Amino acid sequence: MTDFLRIAALFFVTALAEIVGCYLPWLVLRQGKPAWLFVPAAVSLALFAWLLALHPAASGRTYAAYGGAYICVALLWLRFVDGVSLSRFDVIGAVLALVGMAVIALQPSQ
Repeated sequence: MTDFLRIAALFFVTALAEIVGCYLPWLVLRQGKPAWLFVPAAVSLALFAWLLALHPAASGRTYAAYGGAYICVALLWLRFVDGVSLSRFDVIGAVLALVGMAVIALQPSQ
């Protein structure tokens, strides 16, 4: 279980880096915020790629499992940054995504 918590934490930090790296350009392009926000966005996306490379599993398996964490972080972003209340379907979907992440990440070694 400790391995899963470590992997999940790394996935969640990775997802946050990706979302920030995409959100900052969105602010520039959709809300007219200053163009200098592209710089921290690029740094955040580079951090995202580096963090994703820290996972020991094959890249495709890592990306598949990462999707579950990304869904959860995106929904947390929706709630706390965008200020939108989550529906029960959002919560159910997040739980299903986390279960899928756990199934992929915790499979026995081959």
